[in-house]
Amino acid sequence: MAAKTVEAYVRDCGQFFDFLQQHFGALVSLHILSELQVGDFRAFLASRRREGTSSRSLARQLSAIRSLFHFLAKQELVKNAAISAIQTPKLPHSVPKPLSIPAAKRVMSDAHEAAHHDAAPWVLARDAAVLMLLYGCGLRISEALDLDAEHAPKPSDDVMRVTGKGNKVRLVPVLDAAREAIDQYRKICPFPLEGGTPLFRGVRGKRLNARNVQLLVQKLRGYLGLPDTATPHALRHSFATHLLGSGADLRSIQELLGHASLSTTQIYTQVDRAHLLKAYESAHPRA
Repeated sequence: MAAKTVEAYVRDCGQFFDFLQQHFGALVSLHILSELQVGDFRAFLASRRREGTSSRSLARQLSAIRSLFHFLAKQELVKNAAISAIQTPKLPHSVPKPLSIPAAKRVMSDAHEAAHHDAAPWVLARDAAVLMLLYGCGLRISEALDLDAEHAPKPSDDVMRVTGKGNKVRLVPVLDAAREAIDQYRKICPFPLEGGTPLFRGVRGKRLNARNVQLLVQKLRGYLGLPDTATPHALRHSFATHLLGSGADLRSIQELLGHASLSTTQIYTQVDRAHLLKAYESAHPRA
């Protein structure tokens, strides 16, 4: 599992144990876990719901707890069939909300300099490079910020190695504009960028935090009049949607995004129905 998944599962199980300790007035033991009833699991979910936890987070917590009981059963420590009777909360059906092509181009322009005019030149160059990787290469924000200096594309490189979820490595084509933006940032960054050191640095030299990028895009929303759905991750959605609309096939987009399953990538077809109709009309014999 990826480090962030492990962190989330540990937190989820910890919250479950905290609830059980209050629920039973005693430290959690293997005996208590084996005697839990359906009502106990539902009481936990209800308490989390009262605290304002979303259905998506509840579903993840339930997944973590199921994994725990599966492990305990495998180790022949605890057998409890009650967990299998708990239904996963219904998740709201949502589709990605990409930017339009003109809006994405405005974000990629010099707009960030006007929105963040009081920043140092190297910070502006850094921000431009990060935004270019999100939209131009379709990286997750964590993938872009986790890059080390040694993994940055060189002037002669056409592709870049990216480590995604589950430590899966994929090759991503690099636009000339993205390569030039990174090169410009490296030239004026005041911190040494070599070997296994972070590529993108904060003002104190440490690895850039995702919150900095989120605040930058928030400023851009106000400056460019973009909707609230314009987030760093929306740039990745825009990358996929604009490729699909220009004729790219789903399997290729799946590889570019690093999705483990094609069904995850298929959600973009709901955004771009025009692409589906175009494919149907060009391929069906009677169309």
